[in-house]
Amino acid sequence: MTDLGVGIGWRSEIDLTVERLPGVDFVEVVAENLHIGHLPESVTLLLERGIPVLPHAVSLSLGGADEVDLKRVQHLGEIAEAVGAPMVSDHVCFVRAGGLDSGHLMPVPRTKDALDVLVANVRLAQRNLPVPLALENVAALLEWPDGELSEGQFLAELVERTDCWLLVDVANLYANARNIGTDPERFLDEIPLERLAYVHVAGGEQHGDVYHDTHAHAVLPEVLGVLDELCSRVRPPGVLLERDDNYPSDTEIASELAAIRAVVDKHRG
Repeated sequence: MTDLGVGIGWRSEIDLTVERLPGVDFVEVVAENLHIGHLPESVTLLLERGIPVLPHAVSLSLGGADEVDLKRVQHLGEIAEAVGAPMVSDHVCFVRAGGLDSGHLMPVPRTKDALDVLVANVRLAQRNLPVPLALENVAALLEWPDGELSEGQFLAELVERTDCWLLVDVANLYANARNIGTDPERFLDEIPLERLAYVHVAGGEQHGDVYHDTHAHAVLPEVLGVLDELCSRVRPPGVLLERDDNYPSDTEIASELAAIRAVVDKHRG
């Protein structure tokens, strides 16, 4: 997999910030926010500088029982071709059911039947994409009953059956540990780390008994701790900071990127 370095999620609200931040090796864009033939000037500038731009989808709903919307898959592929991306990504989740849209990345039941559906949908998407597909673990506030596999086992079998890549979100691992008692180390033990595409890091905030993966607060030291655990096992091809709201100063973002890079570099001999 491509060696990406340390990057940040490009958002129109911080386009100038991303352009002038030192040490941004790659960026990720939300595919649904871009349009063929009308790429944002800032994204075009980054491409001209040789910065890899990776499209990240949020609407394929590959874990859902509804038929995959191939128009959404086609759009993702067209964005990938427009920016020359080496890969694209989405999530192990569903966002639509019965004609309704949740507006949220919903976790799928970890059953063999649900896995069969996910595998079929992933294979269909792969056949209609021009580049490899990576899939991301999501944050969950609840676990579906009657689960037959751990999250790590579920993803390991998904990779084995589809040959997809994994986009590991360490902030989501931390959120799930806080909210539903899962074990990030067990997850990392069980997934095929040789299929790691890159890593997400993001901030969140505790509200009462619930930890919210907000992407609007500073990255906690505990999340960097999960990243450290991952880096002790494998050299990630890339690590990306996500920020979607409540944008801080350039200095604060640069500091978070530096903290991420320090964790990654700590394990590079």
